[in-house]
Amino acid sequence: MDISIILPVLNESDNLRVLIPRLGALMRRERLACEILVIDGGSTDDTRAIAEELGARVIPERRRGYAGALETGFAEARGDFILTLDADMSHEPAFVAKMWRARHRADIVIASRYTHGGVTYADFVRDWLSRLLNFAMRRVLSMPVRDMSSGFRLYRREALAGLEIESRNFEVLEEVLVKAYAQGYSVYEVPFTYFPREAGRSHARLLRFGMDLTRAAMRLWKLRNSIASADYDARAFYSPIPIQRFWQRKRHRITTLWARGAERVLDAGCGSSMIIQSLNYAIGMDYSMGKVRYLRRFGIPVLRGSAFALPFRDGSFDCVISSQVIEHIPYAAALFSELDRVLAPGGMLIIGTPDYAKIGWRIIEPLYGFFAPGGYRDEHITHYTCASLTRILTDQGFVHEATAYIARSELIMRFHKGAPSDRASTAASGACDAAAPIADREPLHKALLSP
Repeated sequence: MDISIILPVLNESDNLRVLIPRLGALMRRERLACEILVIDGGSTDDTRAIAEELGARVIPERRRGYAGALETGFAEARGDFILTLDADMSHEPAFVAKMWRARHRADIVIASRYTHGGVTYADFVRDWLSRLLNFAMRRVLSMPVRDMSSGFRLYRREALAGLEIESRNFEVLEEVLVKAYAQGYSVYEVPFTYFPREAGRSHARLLRFGMDLTRAAMRLWKLRNSIASADYDARAFYSPIPIQRFWQRKRHRITTLWARGAERVLDAGCGSSMIIQSLNYAIGMDYSMGKVRYLRRFGIPVLRGSAFALPFRDGSFDCVISSQVIEHIPYAAALFSELDRVLAPGGMLIIGTPDYAKIGWRIIEPLYGFFAPGGYRDEHITHYTCASLTRILTDQGFVHEATAYIARSELIMRFHKGAPSDRASTAASGACDAAAPIADREPLHKALLSP
């Protein structure tokens, strides 16, 4: 089944007489195997009879409301792609061909009234309120989508898998979009011209919709600003909060300066950070499939894997980065032996974690947890210090080279994989001295990477 077409309806018999035949003709012209699902919300006219007569499958909605209709349709659909549109003829059936041609551009294709080239001929008040709500939602939820309330969409089936819908009415459109985007699925907007419905009466109530949308926005804001969002790390790099932006960019500067020039780099636990996006010969790995999906849209080679069993051959990399990873997982010797295993002899290890010996971090972490309750604070389960991390890595055979701090709180260290004779040259006490300026460490980095 190529495509499942979902039509939520309530007393739409007159429009269905026109819409279903036009959709069928389009599917035949595009040579697509399809099904049309009419999700009935309790029609009192002959909607059901007309739909069945025209070959659609009529299904009563599982729970009342527009959200319940979509939820029912998603569960019943069998197609590789799922199309949703209104049955009131405000969504032009012929436009589906353009959406179908754009299906490889993103996981969700939206017929957009407000992207460049889109037009709407709704009445002034409705148009103004719709634009205002879309603008507000886009800014509050940091979504790169101009028409978040368009119900004319083409979904790749996987983007809806396992989706839990909490909404009751039309705010479900924003909920589905935000939750799919938070899982790393991509969105593309195709310019669309909107005309009001041809027959019948609209079932949308703007005031109630605004109230429902406000409640939904509060729930979705927590998701968008939590680590569950695939783009959490990338957004932090451009954060409007000065201290968060400074922190991310200082980490990025130190790490990429040390790693630049390495020909084979692994960023283990890369998340969606700008570090992996800035390196030229890097492979990313993360346990979160959402973050893997997010990075793949930029053409970055990235895969899902575990830090306890890195899916690479011995000695595969000249440089391995583990930035803000080890504090999120239980301590195990295998974690550090795996970093050693995939690193080539003489290769560089860059590792970063909060330093719990520093008073700065012990003050910052509770504040971070208070102001960013969905952030990383609650995920810090293993606490390292500069001295303890140095001991672990030197016992593993690494030789310490440099130490840097962000605000004397977050620790970033550089080691190289040394021969047994090198181990005695590293003293744990010297590794945790105050870090020198980054520029002073540049010659050592260049010397390490020279033939």
